[in-house]
Amino acid sequence: MFINERVAIPDPDIHALERYLCIAKYLGATNLVWSGQIPIHDTHKTRVDLLLGEIGDNSTLIAVAPMAKWESKLWGLGRFASLADVIKEELGAEVIFTGTESDKAAIDKILSAMRTRALNLAGRTSLKELACLYQKCAVVISTDTGPMHVATAMGSPVVVALFGPTSPSRTGPYGVKHRVIRAGLECSPCLRKRCDHMSCMKKITVDMVFSTVKEVLKDVAIGRETVPV
Repeated sequence: MFINERVAIPDPDIHALERYLCIAKYLGATNLVWSGQIPIHDTHKTRVDLLLGEIGDNSTLIAVAPMAKWESKLWGLGRFASLADVIKEELGAEVIFTGTESDKAAIDKILSAMRTRALNLAGRTSLKELACLYQKCAVVISTDTGPMHVATAMGSPVVVALFGPTSPSRTGPYGVKHRVIRAGLECSPCLRKRCDHMSCMKKITVDMVFSTVKEVLKDVAIGRETVPV
C-alpha cells in the first residue's frame, strides 16, 4: 500500500538479479560493478577448516544442498544418497551435505541410505561459514534454493542446479559457467509449490546429474592445467 512508483523492466523474463539492478539504476546508482560476494573473515575460515578436518585432507570437495522450501522442488532423499555414493566411489571426492538445522533429520536419512560416508553439516554453519565452505568446493550441487545463489555469489567453480517447477532463466545460478539440469517437460516451469506427480523432478535421473558433475570436474581440471604460471 506504500508503493507508488513502478520501475520499467525491459524484459519480464530476464534474471531476477538483473531486474533488481533495474531498480538500482532507477534510484540513481551508476557504479554497478559488484562481485556479489559475501564478506568472510579469518574466524569463518578457521571454523570451516575445523569442520572439514572431520573428513581429512581430500583436495576434491563436492557440496550438496538437497533441500528446498517448496515441496515441488525436491528431488528425493534416495536419489541424493545414490548420487553421493557414485561420486565417492567413482570420483573419489568427499561429499558434504549442507542445510539448516531443520534439514538435519532429512539429511541424516540420506546418509543412512548410503553405502559410503559423507559429512552432514546441516545446522552447523552460519551463513558466512557456508559461503566460505562453498568457496572451497570444486562443485556445488543444489536444488533451486538460497544456498545455490550463495555458492554462485562466492565464485564456486561450478554450480550444478536441479530445476523443475521454476525457470532457470529467471532464478537459476547467475552466470554462464554453471550447469542447469532439467527434464524438459512441457508443463515446466509451472511455478507451483505443490504437485501431484512432480514429474519434472522425478525424470531427472541420478546418471544425468553424475554425468554432469563428472564433466564439470574434467573441465575444471583442464582449466587448472592451462592457467599460465
